[in-house]
Amino acid sequence: MTVATRARFGFTAAPGTTDDARIRQITQHIHPDHTAPLINAYATGAGETALRQAVEQGLGHAYFRDGGRRAHDLEVELQDIDYLDVNL
Repeated sequence: MTVATRARFGFTAAPGTTDDARIRQITQHIHPDHTAPLINAYATGAGETALRQAVEQGLGHAYFRDGGRRAHDLEVELQDIDYLDVNL
């Protein structure tokens, strides 16, 4: 799955790091392990909040935590979505 978005991303991270929300344009492949929650949420008719959280988790792992190689405690919050495109 590939997610393309332009949105404001906020962060919760370790003390001493920045958590200022910034607008980013991201196109990122999401590992299949992290696509299942998004597909399941969509298939079951989940609301916008649940879908957004699934995207936050997938992008958080793939893009911001580099597949689990860094920023292990970083939590991502997606805000002010300009566009969001998901391709399987």
